[in-house]
Amino acid sequence: MTLTLLFVIVAGLAAVPGLHRLLVGPTLADRVIGLDLLFAVAIILSITAALLSQRTVFLDVAIGLAVVGFVATLAWARLIQGSVNSDPAGGEQ
Repeated sequence: MTLTLLFVIVAGLAAVPGLHRLLVGPTLADRVIGLDLLFAVAIILSITAALLSQRTVFLDVAIGLAVVGFVATLAWARLIQGSVNSDPAGGEQ
């Protein structure tokens, strides 16, 4: 029980800078990194829920979150790359 409580506390503490980067990040890349961190926190919490409840359905949720996070990161990276290539000044938004 102590180890799972430690996982929840560390995940909660890791979510704070991720949320800050997502909301305040000066560039689009910072916002994508913040979103990735929040996906990682959600995966950790799903695995912790699976450990506590002894149900494997939360592992399926963790796998789904990992796949969605990976695809979302690829999509955002492609969008950012396209916006940088089309901007004549070469800067990010």
